[in-house]
Amino acid sequence: MDFEAVKLLLDQPKNIVITTHRSPDGDAIGSSLGLYHILKAHGHSVDVIVPDQFPGFLKWMTGSDSVIVYELSKIRSKEALKKADIIFSLDYNNLSRIADLGALVEESKAIKILIDHHLEPSPDYDFSLSDTSASSTAQLIYTFADSIGVANHINEPIAECLYAGIMTDTGSFKFSSTSALTHRIVANLMDCGLVPDKVHNAIFDTNTFSRLKLLGFTLSERFEYDAERKISVLRLSNEDKLEYSFQKGDSEGFVNYGLSIGGSKMAVFLSEDEEGYTKFSFRSKGELDVNKIARSHFNGGGHKNAAGGKLDMPIEEAYKQLRKVINEMFKV
Repeated sequence: MDFEAVKLLLDQPKNIVITTHRSPDGDAIGSSLGLYHILKAHGHSVDVIVPDQFPGFLKWMTGSDSVIVYELSKIRSKEALKKADIIFSLDYNNLSRIADLGALVEESKAIKILIDHHLEPSPDYDFSLSDTSASSTAQLIYTFADSIGVANHINEPIAECLYAGIMTDTGSFKFSSTSALTHRIVANLMDCGLVPDKVHNAIFDTNTFSRLKLLGFTLSERFEYDAERKISVLRLSNEDKLEYSFQKGDSEGFVNYGLSIGGSKMAVFLSEDEEGYTKFSFRSKGELDVNKIARSHFNGGGHKNAAGGKLDMPIEEAYKQLRKVINEMFKV
């Protein structure tokens, strides 16, 4: 990225829209709200637009009540995009990741800036900060702010947003993407007022009783382990979710339980959507590249050790397709 050019671009007040991917997670919301506050402090008019709702355990972040949900506020979203001078794409590498919102962004004449850490970013941006070695997009937001000279705007609420993104996308700093730079940036955020355990508690210690019951059910009734291939598969149908009063975000992190088995190489979590399709979450260890698996067979992608996908079919059919792929790729 030409940081000097972007710095000049942001020297005068602009109308800015920040977008992030469908089913926003901690990094998507944390990086978006972190940048939102930084740019507002620098004198810009800023809106954050997400394709659909995000989990309740992320709504403690300062500014979360100002996020525009496209599927609920299409007119407001279109008005914001129509007047935008600059559109930021955060935590996704292709406009297809923001569903119907993608066509509106593509049509816009605004300057487009990508900040992301996923593989194979789209080249259709005026400026791009793409670093697949970065732990998270939130980490890149700090780098971006520092590089254009606006990191001085980072205060405690902004530091909390960025830390939330970094912490969740690194699996609480256990994933291989966690680097020395990641920890240095967190130390800088602490100097800005961050209290790490406050953020950790807000995200991980606000479970509902129904979510814990759902987790117990998933592990006892919907969890299988292929000891020969070292692969775990977990799944939840619409009926399962209804039984346990499922709320958006309740299955966050379930896939990691499969990977926690000693010697496990890969874990897959299947989640049926009420619209009839099935979403996949892939996790792996070491050299096993689940990004390639997700891209080749499940209309998805992501990172080497963490990826997602989707098949337009009910969960039982999707499960059969997964078993077919596993049998073909992991012969024993």
